[in-house]
Amino acid sequence: MFWLSLVALVVMPKAGWGLAGPAGFSMPAYLGMWGLFTLVLFIATLRLNRALQVVFGSLTALFFLLAITDATGNGSIGKTAGWVGLFCGASAVYAGLAQVLNEVYGKTVWPLGPVARG
Repeated sequence: MFWLSLVALVVMPKAGWGLAGPAGFSMPAYLGMWGLFTLVLFIATLRLNRALQVVFGSLTALFFLLAITDATGNGSIGKTAGWVGLFCGASAVYAGLAQVLNEVYGKTVWPLGPVARG
């Protein structure tokens, strides 16, 4: 839904199919709302495993950094967001591969960092 709604937010006003929001406000608000949604998902991962916590924690930070960058136009925050995005993507690849490998082989091939439940 993120990518479909992002395309709609960018393309529809340019095509005359919708109203553009106030200048400089639509994209930071959009990214901020996705940041809040991802924050809730991050909280849910606190009962799962460390790998997913890293993915959703870094994705939450990424959305908020992108929102701040878009709102302020600060290039150094944007560069930081880029590095956080690369880290998030790499951690997502690791988590995905670890889950598949562990399931296929029926044992821990790559650790996910299980969370103790109490």
